[in-house]
Amino acid sequence: MIPVTPLATERPSALATEISERLNAAIREHLLAAFAPDNTKTLRSFAAPEVADLLGVSGQFMRKVHAEGTVPEPSDIRGGRRHYSAQEIWDARDILERSSRKKGRYVPRRSLDEKLQIWQLMNFKGGSSKSTTTIHLAHYLALRGYRVLVVDLDPQGSLTSMCGISPEIEFDGLTIYDAIRYDEPVDMAEVVVSTYFPGLSIAPSRLILSEFETESAVHSNPERPFFTRIRNAIAQVEGDFDLVLVDSPPQLGFLTIAGMAAASSLIVPLTPSMLDVSSTAQFLELAGAYMGVIEDAGAMLQYDEFKFLITRDEPTDIPSQQLTSFMRALFQDRVMSATALKSTAISDATMLKQSIYEVVRSEMTRATYDRAKGSMDAVGVEVERMIHQAWGRS
Repeated sequence: MIPVTPLATERPSALATEISERLNAAIREHLLAAFAPDNTKTLRSFAAPEVADLLGVSGQFMRKVHAEGTVPEPSDIRGGRRHYSAQEIWDARDILERSSRKKGRYVPRRSLDEKLQIWQLMNFKGGSSKSTTTIHLAHYLALRGYRVLVVDLDPQGSLTSMCGISPEIEFDGLTIYDAIRYDEPVDMAEVVVSTYFPGLSIAPSRLILSEFETESAVHSNPERPFFTRIRNAIAQVEGDFDLVLVDSPPQLGFLTIAGMAAASSLIVPLTPSMLDVSSTAQFLELAGAYMGVIEDAGAMLQYDEFKFLITRDEPTDIPSQQLTSFMRALFQDRVMSATALKSTAISDATMLKQSIYEVVRSEMTRATYDRAKGSMDAVGVEVERMIHQAWGRS
């Protein structure tokens, strides 16, 4: 345990520094205990019914392809029941795709004439569930067989931590900042890191990313405008991915605006409270003004989708449901049909830096787990459908 001593109170600067040092030490101790001995996150196994559902086949079909030897048996068989690693699911997709008559049946990756999907989640209201929504979408889509890149534009690095990289524990690798900085940027391929979750990679973040805000105010000019830097970095690895999810910081600065200039679609997560709705109105007023400025400076903004997503939805809370109905009446199909429920299952998972897809169902109240997962599945299904529409798929 870290010894607890009285905090310094002589100068505010000393107090702030000491609080920071004590918090960082405690965080490192907690994370090292949570992820010891090698500080590496791992992913749970998936039961056969889950795998059949992910692949869009029946349990009988899975038993058949195992009996025929088409798909190898998983390495984990307990009491005669098969349990698959995420990598084994990924490998099974490739095997089944090769023998399928319908291209994309098991591996739904984009073709060369289908443009890379870049979805930015943004709102400057803290607590709107941007990072939580981003990681759940990333995990859902990776499990569905897509090659997903997440770009963490928040210097706090919450999404980076949820992807198994802990900026709090002396992480000194390259970050998205290194790919977009003005002084000798590195190639994006050097920044992107494969995660423990098959199909999911990340361009991580840490506090140094906040320097981009200051540097852009000084170095951005018509020859190298700030709003092209994220788009250009992503273009360097475009061929490796089907879609990119961009998690924005809770502010409307250079990072968020550069993300908007790179995006092909936008999602604004919104909790159904009057304060959040009012804050979001202000955010979009400013965003619209800034969009106009960068368009006048040469940015080409064109979005396939511009959607609101209701998050932390409580079906039994009448005032919040009235606000949700108000938003749907006002903006109609601009508000996604699916909502992300407010759930103790999701809250408990995110406290452990996990998504609901990483949690073992038996470790929670099953009804609570099923409601939470069903909610995030519905959000994922709707986003996947919009991605297919952008690609011109039926």
